[in-house]
Amino acid sequence: MHVHRFEKLWIGLSLLLIAGFIGIVLFGFTVMDLKVPGIEEGRQVDPTTVLSDEEFSRPGVRKISDDHYEVYMIAQQFIFRPGSTQPLTLPANTRITFHMTAPDVMHGFEVPGSGLNATIIPGQIATFSTRFPEAKSYGIICHQYCGAAHHNMQGKINVVPPSEFDESNLISQ
Repeated sequence: MHVHRFEKLWIGLSLLLIAGFIGIVLFGFTVMDLKVPGIEEGRQVDPTTVLSDEEFSRPGVRKISDDHYEVYMIAQQFIFRPGSTQPLTLPANTRITFHMTAPDVMHGFEVPGSGLNATIIPGQIATFSTRFPEAKSYGIICHQYCGAAHHNMQGKINVVPPSEFDESNLISQ
């Protein structure tokens, strides 16, 4: 079989390009010590015991300061806890830090219109922060296929003015 010289050239250039991309990724993760964004180094939890873990056994909102709250959430087939069975209520224009993990399979966490988007990996704690600038309701969706009822995995975040935020529902530290 005869392969035309231009086909050989394009095959060679394609293989060289693929090798270059692989080399860049390996260089970044080894020499430059790059990390997967959102995954806290050293912060993992055993997925089989995540529901009894100190931080995740009582998921919810915790107050850090007057302008900073933390949310501990679990993405589990086929709900967000909190968020699915009862809406997650947060104050507007404050720093919100989410800590999320999963006990079963990979899940997605997306809040359309807010820029929040993360992949939740079992046992890994994904951490990301945001500020919701105005009081309104946001939907939560799972964008990573997680099983037969994946299409039902959704939730809600109600962002209220700080003056209307009820701190009696906060989880004590």
